[in-house]
Amino acid sequence: MAARRLWKLRQRFGIAAPKVAVRTQVPWYLRWLGLALLFAFSAALAAWMYDAGRRFAGFDRSEVEQELNAARADLARLREELQRLRAVANAADSKMSIERTAQQKLGQQIKAMEQENARLREELALFESMLSSDATNAASLSVLRFKVEPDVLPGEFRYRLLLLASGPRRGKDFQGRLELIVALTEDGRSAMITMPGSGDAEAANFRLNFKHFQRIDGIFRVAPKAKVTNVQLRVYEVGTSEPRVTQNATLQ
Repeated sequence: MAARRLWKLRQRFGIAAPKVAVRTQVPWYLRWLGLALLFAFSAALAAWMYDAGRRFAGFDRSEVEQELNAARADLARLREELQRLRAVANAADSKMSIERTAQQKLGQQIKAMEQENARLREELALFESMLSSDATNAASLSVLRFKVEPDVLPGEFRYRLLLLASGPRRGKDFQGRLELIVALTEDGRSAMITMPGSGDAEAANFRLNFKHFQRIDGIFRVAPKAKVTNVQLRVYEVGTSEPRVTQNATLQ
C-alpha cells in the first residue's frame, strides 16, 4: 500500500509528472492594437512596394502630379487670357456699335442735307420761273420734281411735288384738285387705281388752293404684296374736266 502511494507521488512530482505551461494574460485592447499596427505596417509596406513597382516600370506619381499642376496652371492662364480677349472683343464691339450709330446719324444728316439742297434748288427754279413768267401773257401751270418712292410700311408710298402757277391771273388763286392714277401688278395681274376714289375720306388732302406755288407731300396705300410700276399725276382746275397738266413717275 505504501509502495503504491510512493509511485503516485513520483508520477505527480517526478520526471513522469505532467507538464505545466505558464502564460501571461494580455488585455483584449492591447491585442487589437497590435493587430491594427500590424495591418497598418502591412498596408504601408504594400503601398511602398506598389509605388516602387510603378517607379521601376517608368511611372512616377510625383512627376505626374507636377505635370498635372503645370497643366492646371496653364489652364488658369489660358482662362485669364480668354477673359482678357473677351473684354477686348466686347470693347471693340461697343466701339464698332458707336461708330455704326455715328455713321447712321451722319447718313441721316447727309440725306436731310440732300433733301434740303433739292428743296432749295426747287425754290430757286420756282423763283426763276416766276420772274420769267412776268414777260409772258398766258397763264401757265407746271409741276416741278414729281417723285414717288416706297415708305416705311409695306404697300405704303410717299409722293412729293411742287406746283407752280405763273403768268397773269388777275389776282386769282388757283383752285383745283390732284388725281393719282396708280398702275400696279399683283399675283401676275395688272390693275389701275385712281386716288382719291369716290367717297374717299382723304379727298380733302388732294384739293389745291394757292396763288403762286404749293408744295405737296402725301402718302397713298396699296395692297402689301402689290408692285407699283407707274404713277401718273393729273392736276384739274375747278370747273374743268380735262387735266391742266399731267406727269408720270416710274418706279423700279
